[in-house]
Amino acid sequence: QVQLVESGGGLVQPGGSLRLSCAASGSISSIHAMGWYRQAPGKQRELVARMVGRITGRGSTKFGDSVRGRFTISRDNAKNTVVLQMNKLKPEDTGVYFCHAEDGNTEDEYWGQGTQVTVSS
Repeated sequence: QVQLVESGGGLVQPGGSLRLSCAASGSISSIHAMGWYRQAPGKQRELVARMVGRITGRGSTKFGDSVRGRFTISRDNAKNTVVLQMNKLKPEDTGVYFCHAEDGNTEDEYWGQGTQVTVSS
């Protein structure tokens, strides 16, 4: 089992920045991929950013088309944490952001509880 605890989020003006963190605990050595998805009201959950590779090693990254160039994702292996840095935020970035992890052995998926991000003036 893997537990994911998110922090960060909140209200920010357009053009501003926010930082989300996701701390993983439990069977983290088997995590194959970790990242963030978001869901806006009335819309499907979509990929924001994802890192593929064991949490203890290097990984490749993938971004959603709408955030590429504005958001970055990084990993602190010592803290078992993945950080999403969001810059140049737009109102359309508003939604609930969920941390996600995949077990490379069992293909089980884990989700955090979600954190609200609101971009508004």
